[in-house]
Amino acid sequence: MTFRSILRSLRFPSFALALVVAPMPAMQACAQTESFPAYLQQVATHARAQGVSEGTITNVLTGLTPNDRVIALDTAQPGRQVAPPALAPYISQHVGSSIIARGRTRYASLSSIVPQVERRYGVPGPILFAIWGHETNFGSYTGDFDLARSLATLAWEGRRRALFEGELIALMKMVDRGVPRSQLKGSWAGAFGYPQFLPSVYLRLAVDGDGDGRADIFTSSADTIASIANYFRDAGWRPGQPWGVRASLPSGFTVDSYATKLSAPSCDRVHARHSQWKTVSQWRALGVTAQAPIGGNVLASLFQPDGPGTPAWLLTGNYRVILQYNCSNYYAMSVGLLADEISR
Repeated sequence: MTFRSILRSLRFPSFALALVVAPMPAMQACAQTESFPAYLQQVATHARAQGVSEGTITNVLTGLTPNDRVIALDTAQPGRQVAPPALAPYISQHVGSSIIARGRTRYASLSSIVPQVERRYGVPGPILFAIWGHETNFGSYTGDFDLARSLATLAWEGRRRALFEGELIALMKMVDRGVPRSQLKGSWAGAFGYPQFLPSVYLRLAVDGDGDGRADIFTSSADTIASIANYFRDAGWRPGQPWGVRASLPSGFTVDSYATKLSAPSCDRVHARHSQWKTVSQWRALGVTAQAPIGGNVLASLFQPDGPGTPAWLLTGNYRVILQYNCSNYYAMSVGLLADEISR
């Protein structure tokens, strides 16, 4: 399973995460019939087969118990909505003056290392800081769930066993690499650190940005922005292109006339809200005018999320890279717009 499919199965639009979940009674029967201790024995066997040391298996799995709160949070996730909420109120709430100011301050404080990261990975610094800001408010909240317990609970519950068991074994491999067991705290769904990586993503993409020999996304700002940049490069970020630009539409222009006829292999409902792909020059010939610099040969889709008469954007392939981090137009738009504000 790829990182992209893992993220899509775990992450949800931020507006949907502000839930008040009622306390759950005693845990309901899980999708599998074996006891929790019996299941952990299976995990230990699978971990050994993947080369995890015996000491780490004992260190990580000993004493774990199911976490009812994790099951409650997982089962309370909202289903798909027929009509998505308007984008403008979400942007107003999540790209306000406070987070913009914090982003600019943090960006300025790390200005000595940003150019090096940009040169190495080809991703603009403001995008990296916008991700960091939206994920954990620049590290001010990263989650306090015990990651091993959360992942073991979700794997044992069984609905997405292969996914979460794989992440639990990846977590053990992190310990074998030297990450302290005591440091493994994060979200209920297994994401952790400043950029909220999953264990499998950490193993593949976390990098040492400050030269101390460790990929520390728990406390190191340099490692964090370098790791996010490495992720974006791996996901296909195109250097030199913006994520998108505001666009003005001619009177009477109907975006629905250019609805996409393609079926996205993933994140389908999010991509379905975007138009066909055309070059910026082709859009210009139809009367669609970019309000910021963008090359005429750049392919872009037209996005007017709140309907006729509301703001519209031309989105490039780099916008879809942001969607790889969190498959939500609300998230991706807020990241892009926050990055623009940080760079002003």
